[in-house]
Formats: sequence, C-alpha cells, structure tokens
Amino acid sequence: MPESSTAPIVLVSAVGLTRTLLPMAPRLSALAGRGWSRPVLDCEPAVTCSAQATLLTGRPPRDHGIVGNGWLFRDTREIRFWQQSNALIQSEPLYETARRRAADRGRSLRVAKLFWWYNQGAEVDLSVTPKPLYGADGGKVFGIWGSPPELPARLERLIGPFPFPSFWGPMAGLPATRWIARCAAEVLSADRPDLTLVYLPHLDYEPQRLGPSGCDMARLVGELDEAAAPLLDAAKAVGARVWVFGEYGHSDVVRPVLPNRALRDAGMLAVRPGPYGDQLETFQGRAFAVCDHQHAHVYVQRAEDLREVRDLLVALPGVDRAFIGEERAEIGLDHSRSGEIVLRAASDAWFAYPFWLDDAQAPDYARTVDIHRKPGYDPCELFFDPSLTAPKIRAMRRLIQKKLGFRTLMDLIPLDPSIVRGSHGCPSESDDDRPVLIGDGPAPPPNGPWR
Repeated sequence: MPESSTAPIVLVSAVGLTRTLLPMAPRLSALAGRGWSRPVLDCEPAVTCSAQATLLTGRPPRDHGIVGNGWLFRDTREIRFWQQSNALIQSEPLYETARRRAADRGRSLRVAKLFWWYNQGAEVDLSVTPKPLYGADGGKVFGIWGSPPELPARLERLIGPFPFPSFWGPMAGLPATRWIARCAAEVLSADRPDLTLVYLPHLDYEPQRLGPSGCDMARLVGELDEAAAPLLDAAKAVGARVWVFGEYGHSDVVRPVLPNRALRDAGMLAVRPGPYGDQLETFQGRAFAVCDHQHAHVYVQRAEDLREVRDLLVALPGVDRAFIGEERAEIGLDHSRSGEIVLRAASDAWFAYPFWLDDAQAPDYARTVDIHRKPGYDPCELFFDPSLTAPKIRAMRRLIQKKLGFRTLMDLIPLDPSIVRGSHGCPSESDDDRPVLIGDGPAPPPNGPWR
C-alpha cells in the first residue's frame, strides 16, 4: 500500500471486464501491456457486493459476511438489498489495514472511495455514493451522498448533476460511468488521495438486458475505455499507478427459475394479500427464496423441512445444484446470513423473485424501480414494459403527476422475467470468461488464474 514516498494507487472496478474483452479497450490494454494482467477466480456468488467485499478483504463471504447483494436480516425478518453501511463487512478492508500500518510507522494515508458499495461509515477521507432523498409523502429526489459533506456539491458544481437515471433502471447506460470517471479524475487531481477506489458500471447493463452474445460488445467496451480516459489522464498527471478489476463476467441466459412460485404452489410460502397486492410473509410459511442473479438463498423455518424443500427446488428445470447445511462450505457460503439452502442456477438460467401467482395480484412495487423494497434482485428494472406504447411519455406524465402532488406510481417495469437475456453469479468455466485483474508493478506468479 502507498506511503508518502511511493506512488498513489487507483483501483478501478470495471465490472464485466474479462480477458476476452480486454483487447477491445485500447487504453486499458495499453495499461496491461505496460504492467500485467491475470484472470481472477470468481468469488461465489459472483455479484457486485460480494465481489467487491472479497477483493477488499481478501476473504470469502463466509468470513466477510457479504453473501450477496441482499439477504434476510434474521433479527427483523426483513429482506434488504443494496445496503450501504460499511459495518456490514465483517472482515477488515485493505484500506483500514493500510491506514493502520501507515499509522504504526508515523505516516498518514488518504483514501477515497467513489461509488464502491458499503460506502457509508467507511474509514476513508473522501467518499461519494448514490443516495436519493425520500420525503414523508412518498416522494423521492435523486441525489448523491459524500464525505466530507461539501464534496458532492463541489463535484456537481464542477461536473453537473449526477445522471441518476443512467445509473440504474430502464435508462441505465454510459452517462453515469462518464460522470463517475470525471468525478474520480477531479478528486485525484484536487485532493491527492494515496488510494482511490472507483466503480465504473457501464458493462453491467446491456449484457444483462440482451446477453453478451446479443450486444455489440466492441462498442460497449470501447465506450467504457473512452469514459475512463479522464481518470487515466489524471492518474498519469499525479504519478499514480492504476489497477483494474473486472468483478465478474456475464453469460447468456434463456430461462428464469421461479423458486418462490414453486414453494407457494407446494403450500410452503406464505403471502399477505391486501390493497397493494400480495406481500411476501417472512414470519409465516415454511420457506421462501431470496433470489440474486444465478444464486438464491432459501430460508427454511424448521429443520425438519430442509430435505423436502431441497428436493422440491432442486427438481426445478434450470437449478444446477442445492447446497444444504454444511454443504454450503464448498462454495464459501457457510455463514449465518446465508439461507439454510443455497441454490446455484445452470449456466443458462437465473433466479427470478416473483412469488405471486396472478399478475393482477402483483405487489404495487413490482412494476416500479424499487431496489430496496423488492425481496430479491430484479433485472426487469433495466427495461421499459414492452406492452407500453410510449413509455417515456408515460414516465413524464407520472413525474408531472407526482410534482402536482398526486399519489401515483412510476409503473413502467415489465413483470415477465423471460425478457432478461444475461446474468452472472456462477463461477466461470474458462480463464477467458473470468474477470481480469490489470496491475502496475511486480506481477504475480504466471501459472493459472490469480486468487
């Protein structure tokens, strides 16, 4: 880790970048040519929160506790996705280790954490993360949060407002990555951190919508490479070394698996009907699944039901394997936050969260972008409902209604999971499809993927 006498380090999470895709990125390829690159063994599950925590701690999910992008919080029986508290990471991140070791030698270490997950409360000097503002009337205003508190305002004054709709949802795309790269360049140039963590999400959108084989990957990777240019230029200007980590690769999928509907059909899952549609009941029922890309954590109330639940779910088409009890140790998910059973999908399948049996009874949030209320990850949020004739006009009308004080929903999202053509989470079968790690400095041993 950098000290006052060594070069700063910039660690970029370029999610979705693999060895196959690297030659399509001329700037990042040149960086690898000046230094080194290695395929990295996927963590399991290979999803953003788990992958970032594994890289930052050097530990598997069984140790750091980030068993997915979300899980059941057993003390409150709430399913929560996309939490931001750094206290949820149960192993020491590398920036805390580096800061402590620097202090032991009488040195200081400045750290910036820009759009990496688990940002709030992190022991860093500079941080920026997406954080909308929520009103008591149900309204939401897009915004970013940061430390020190004046940093987000300074960045938006220099760069412009953060393009929140392009960070997630049907309009997710390049503008968010461009903004984050410019934000990182500004922080690097003006604040001179010793270690800077930057998250560039551009390759995580189209490959999920259309599958990697349905995308113009050369164009997408080229856009990522071009968007990174200001950051790479700023790093060069301050003499920083740049490392790049791909997190995971994407795979084509052709079939969603719906474990919650199977559990409900079998009388094992409970719902509470009401004026806002069916609601998943976590205090009653025998089992339910928290779906997250190509893995699902299945929480089973009673030990005597484990085998029956496992046998029911493993028989579903698209389920590759069910890890029950101590078997979860085989994939590093033997942690109290994990479900009693962990499902892994086949390489061409993924797990969808719907638990209702009739779309007329879908919960009201199902047709909206609502990453915190949904009891599972929903890639359908990347699409406008194809049954809508003019979805952007509908979105504008809904926005005007909200501004005028009417109670309405941004009901633009499809309910059909078969529309999704790409996913991730399963371990990659070849080095070419594994996430790539590009480094500046001494190279690791050349044999095999780096751990």
